[in-house]
Amino acid sequence: MSGPAQVPMMSPNGSVPPIYVPPGYAPQVIEDNGVRRVVVVPQAPEFHPGGHAVIHRPPHPPLPGFIPLPAMMPPPPRHIYSPVSGTGDMATQYIPQYHPSQVYGDLDSLSTHGRSNFRDERSSKTYERLQKKLKDRQGSQKDKLSSPPSSPHKCPSPTNEHNGLIKGHNVSGLNTGSTKNKAGKGKVVSQMDTEIEEKDEETKALETLLSSITKPVVSDIQARTVVLTWSPPSSSINGETEENNVPELYSYEILVSNTGKEGKYKSVYAGKETSVTVKDLKPATDYHAKIQAECHSIKGNPSEAESFTTLSCEPDIPNPPRIANRTKNSLTLQWKAPCDNGSKIQNYLLEWDEGKGNGEFCQCYFGQQKQFRITKLSPAMGCKFRLAAKNDKGTSGFSEEVLYHTSGSAPSMPASPTLIKAGVTWLSLQWSKPSGTPSDEGISYILEMEEETSGYGFKPKYDGEDLAYTVKNLRRSTKYKFKVIAYNSEGKSNPSEIVEFTTCPDKPGIPLKPSVKGKIHSQNFKITWDPPKDNGGASINKYFVEMSEGSNGNKWDVIYSGTAREHLCDRLTPGCFYRLRVYCVSDGGQSSVSEPLLVQTPAVLPGPCFPPRLQGRPKAKEIQLRWGPPQVDGGSPIISYSVEMSPIETDEPREIYQGSEVECTVSSLLPGKTYNFRLRAANKIGFGQFSEKCEITTAPGPPDQCKPPQVTCRSATCAQVYWEVPVSNGADVTEYRLEWGGVEGCMQICYCGPGLSYELKGLLPATMYYCRVQAVSVAGPGPFSEVVVCVTPASVPAVVACLQEISEDEVESPDYSPSTCLAIKWEKPCDHGSEILSYSIDFGEKQPVTVGKISSYVIDNLQPDTTYRIRIQALNSLGAGPFSHTIKLKTKPLPPDPPRLECAAFNHQNLKLKWGEGATKALTTDSIQYHLLMEDKNGRFISLYRGPCHTYKVQRLSESTSYKFCIQACNEAGEGPLSQKYTFTTPKSVPAALKAPRIDKINDHTCEITWEVLQPMKGDPIIYSLQVMVGKDSDFKQIYKGSDWYFRYSGLQQNCEYRFRVCAIRQCQDTVGHQDLVGPYSATVIFISQRTEPPTSTNKDTAETTRPQRTMTDEQCAAVILVIFAFFSILIAFIIQYFVIK
Repeated sequence: MSGPAQVPMMSPNGSVPPIYVPPGYAPQVIEDNGVRRVVVVPQAPEFHPGGHAVIHRPPHPPLPGFIPLPAMMPPPPRHIYSPVSGTGDMATQYIPQYHPSQVYGDLDSLSTHGRSNFRDERSSKTYERLQKKLKDRQGSQKDKLSSPPSSPHKCPSPTNEHNGLIKGHNVSGLNTGSTKNKAGKGKVVSQMDTEIEEKDEETKALETLLSSITKPVVSDIQARTVVLTWSPPSSSINGETEENNVPELYSYEILVSNTGKEGKYKSVYAGKETSVTVKDLKPATDYHAKIQAECHSIKGNPSEAESFTTLSCEPDIPNPPRIANRTKNSLTLQWKAPCDNGSKIQNYLLEWDEGKGNGEFCQCYFGQQKQFRITKLSPAMGCKFRLAAKNDKGTSGFSEEVLYHTSGSAPSMPASPTLIKAGVTWLSLQWSKPSGTPSDEGISYILEMEEETSGYGFKPKYDGEDLAYTVKNLRRSTKYKFKVIAYNSEGKSNPSEIVEFTTCPDKPGIPLKPSVKGKIHSQNFKITWDPPKDNGGASINKYFVEMSEGSNGNKWDVIYSGTAREHLCDRLTPGCFYRLRVYCVSDGGQSSVSEPLLVQTPAVLPGPCFPPRLQGRPKAKEIQLRWGPPQVDGGSPIISYSVEMSPIETDEPREIYQGSEVECTVSSLLPGKTYNFRLRAANKIGFGQFSEKCEITTAPGPPDQCKPPQVTCRSATCAQVYWEVPVSNGADVTEYRLEWGGVEGCMQICYCGPGLSYELKGLLPATMYYCRVQAVSVAGPGPFSEVVVCVTPASVPAVVACLQEISEDEVESPDYSPSTCLAIKWEKPCDHGSEILSYSIDFGEKQPVTVGKISSYVIDNLQPDTTYRIRIQALNSLGAGPFSHTIKLKTKPLPPDPPRLECAAFNHQNLKLKWGEGATKALTTDSIQYHLLMEDKNGRFISLYRGPCHTYKVQRLSESTSYKFCIQACNEAGEGPLSQKYTFTTPKSVPAALKAPRIDKINDHTCEITWEVLQPMKGDPIIYSLQVMVGKDSDFKQIYKGSDWYFRYSGLQQNCEYRFRVCAIRQCQDTVGHQDLVGPYSATVIFISQRTEPPTSTNKDTAETTRPQRTMTDEQCAAVILVIFAFFSILIAFIIQYFVIK
C-alpha cells in the first residue's frame, strides 16, 4: 500500500471498531457531516515508541490517584491500532507498551472536557460525584490489574468489565489526546449520567445472572459420599447467548442441610469446579443441597434445593469395652451400642488375646448382650480386649485395644517425682504411674519429703490418688529431698529414687532507714544506709534512692541507682524539707521501701508575730491567750513560742509561757488588774523579734483556798470532818464541797452544802483515807484545801482468799509424796492494822493445824487415795478472822514397782528389749507408763523411751559391745523406783555380700576367677570361699577357700555351662575359741566354655564368650569417676581456703 485507501465499514452503535493495520502504518479517524472515516496512513519517519502525535494536548495531567504501577499492568498485544471513543477528530498512534500517563484514557478525556466546559455549579457537582464513584470502583479492583484484557463486545455488561474499564473499548488502545468539544457542555453531562446508570444496571444484571443458576444434579450416592454436578449461570441477553462468556470467572459454594429443606445450611465446598464429590456425610440420612454462584465479590441467590438420601452401611466402630467388676480370677466387661448407620445391630463380637500379649486375638463372645464375664483367670493377669458390631450391611471395625488386669498384685516402684514449678515457699511436683500398672487400677500415692537441716528424715506430705501436689510452707532457697511410694489394696511399692529440689529465693527485706553522713549544708548533704538484715537468700544487685520534696509529698523521684551505699544529694533549696527512702533489688525481686528519712536544710530566723489576743472572757486570776504563726517562718517550721507579761505600772516583763502551742492560760493574776503581753516565735535556728504589746484586764475571782479540814475517828468504821470559812474575795460562799477517798488522786465528792461538818460511815478498819474541802461562790469555786490524811483503828484479819492446791511440779520438798501428802497455798489476807501471827488449817476429823506466817504448807501423814475438805483462817493479836471457803483434795495411790527387763532379739547393731506382761503395742490410754534408760560412756543414764509399750528396739549400736539398761514404771501417782542394772552384749557382724565375680578365659580348658577384696573387720582376717555348679547339677561345690582374691580353674569341658559364686568369711579370734562368720554369697555368674574360633568368624557364641573380657565393669567406672570428682572437690576447697579466705 503506497498511499491512502478507503474501505467502507458500518457500526450498529455508532462507535468505531478496532482497525488492525500492518506494521509501519497508523489509523486516523476523520468525521465529516456526521460520517466518520478511518484513514490508514504511513507512519512518520521520526516516529518512535513513546512519541505521541497529539492534536489537542489536555491542559492538565491525569490525576495521580488513577496511575497504577507499571509492574501491575498486563502485557499488551504486540501491535494494536485502536481508535479513541468520543466526539471530534482525534489522532491515534502506535502504542507498543503501557505508559503510566496512558491508563484510564476515558477518564482523561472526561477530565479534559470537564475542565474546559463546566461553567455552572450543578454541572461541576455532577462531575465530582462521577469522578469519586469511578475512583472507588477502580480502587477496589486494583488487585486484578495483572489479568489480561478481554475481547471487545458490542454492548458493555458487568461480566465484561475489567480493571475499571469497559470491554467495549480495547484496553491496549487508551486515550492520550484531547478532543474538540463540538456538541457543547450539555452533551458531556448527559454522557456521564448515562455511564453512571449503566454501572448500576450492570451490577443488578450480574446479580440476576448469578441467581439464575440451576439446582445441582445428584449422582453416585454412597453411604458417606455423593457427586453433585451443575451448570454455570446462563448468560443470555435479548434471547441470545453471549459468545464470550468466561466460566473461569465464576466461583461456587455448596450448601448442605440435614435438618430439612428449610433447616440450617452449612458450606461444604467453595471453588471453581462444576462437579464435586461431597464427603464425610452420615449414612442413612436425608440431605438437601443448594448451589450459590459468585463473581467479582458479588454473590447471587442460592439455587433450589435438591434432596437425596445416603445409603445404609455397617455400624460405626464402637467404643472400647469398660470394666464393670474384677476379681482375682474373673473380669466383667460392659459396652455401649454404637451408631447402627441405618441398619439394626444384630450381634457383638468380643475378642481377647487370652492374656498372652502376642497380639493375636480370638473370639470370646458373640451375641446380642452388652456385657460378658470372663472366668478362670489368674491373679494379676493382664488381658487385651477389642469389640466390633455387626448388622445386615456388614461388620464394623474393631475398637481400640484395652488392657485390663485382675486384682492381686502390689504396684511396682514408681519413677521419681519431677518439678513443675518452684516458688519461694512452695514446690509443685508431679509423678507418673508405675510402669506396667493397669490403666483401670486405682492406685494411691504417698509423697515424702526430707529437709537436710531438720534431722527428722523423710516425712509424708501427701497421701492420695492425684499425680501432682504442691508442697507449701517451705523455707526459701532451701534444698529438699523427695520420694514417692505407690500403694493399692494389695500393698505398697518400694520408694522411688530420691530427688532433690530447691525453693526460689525471696525478695530482700526492707533496708534500714537511711541516715545523714556529715554536716547538712544549705544546698546539699550526704546520706548513707545499711543493707537489709534479710537478703531473701540472694545477694543484693542494686540499690535505689528516692526523694520527695516536702514533709508530706507523694511524688517520689529516683535520684540514685547503683551498688554503693551512700549518695550526695545536691542542688537543694535552703530551709526545705526532703524525704528520702531506699529499696534494693536482688534475684528474688524488689524489696519494699525503707522508712523515709526526713531532712531539713538550714533556715533563717522567723519574722515578727501579730500581738496575742484574748480568747473568751477574762477571769479573776487567769486569762486565756491565743495567737497565730508569723507570716514568715524563715524556711523552717515554727517549733516554739515565747509569751512575756508585765504589769502596766512597772513595765518589768517576765516570761510566762514557752512552748509549741498557739494558746496558753495565764494564772496567778490579781483580780481587776491590767497587764501587758507580747509574743515572739522561734524555729530551729532561734527566736525572732517580739510583736507589739497588748493590754488585758482581769475580772473578779472566786473564794480563796480553805484551811485543811479536821478529822476525828469515832470508831474503826466511822469518822467526823470539820472545816472553817475562807476569804470570799467579794462574793459570799454559797456552798462547800467535801471530797473523800482511799487514794489521794482518786477522791470523790461525798458532801455538797452550806454546812461546816460531815460524818462518814462504813469505813474499813486500819485504812488510810484522804479528804479535802472547797468553797464555792457566785464567781465560781475556789481552790481545794490541802489534803488531810486519816487512818482508822485496827481490827481482826480479813477472810483468807485464793486457797488452792499446789501441783506436783511446783513442790520443792524432797519428802513430798502425792500418795500421803497434800500441798496447799493461799494469799495473805488484809491484816486490818494488826500483823498476822499464824494460820489455822482445818482438814477434817483431826484437830486443826496451826502454822506460822507462811503462804503455803504440805499436809503429810495422810491416807492414800482419800478425799479431804480443807479450810483456813488467819489470826492476829486482836483475834481470829473468819474461815475461808472449803476445797476438796484427794491423795493419789502408790506408784508401781519396776518390771523385769529381758532381751527378746538381737543382732550386731540392734537390741530388742521386752518387759512386763502385755501387748507389744499398748494403747495410749494405758494408765501405766514405762521409762527405759541406758548408761552412756560417762556412767550416766540417758532416757531412751517413755510410753505405754512393752518393747523397744535400740538401734545404731556397736558390735560385740556390752550395754547397761534400767527401767522404771510410772502412773498418775508418780514415778516408781529404778530397777536393777541389766547388761546385754551385741554379737559380731558377718561380712558384707561381694559383687559378682569376674571370669577371664585363659584357654579352652582354663579360666581365671577374680573377686573384690574386703578389708579386715576390727582386726579379724577375711578369707573367701569359691563355689561352682557344673552343667545341670543341683548343688554348688566348693573349689577354693583361702585369703587370695583370685583362683585359676582348669579342666573345663567344651560347650558346658559353669555357675560361679563367692562369699567372704570372717575369722573371729575370741577368748572362747576360733569362730568363722560366713557372709552371704554374691550373685551367680554363668560361664560357657566354647572352642576358640578364628577372629573373622561372626558366630554369636564366640561373641558371648569374649564378652566377659571387658577391662572394666560399670561399677568400677562409676567408682573411678567418683574418686576423681572427690579429688577435685578437695583440691578446689583447699584453693579457696588458702587463697580466698586467708
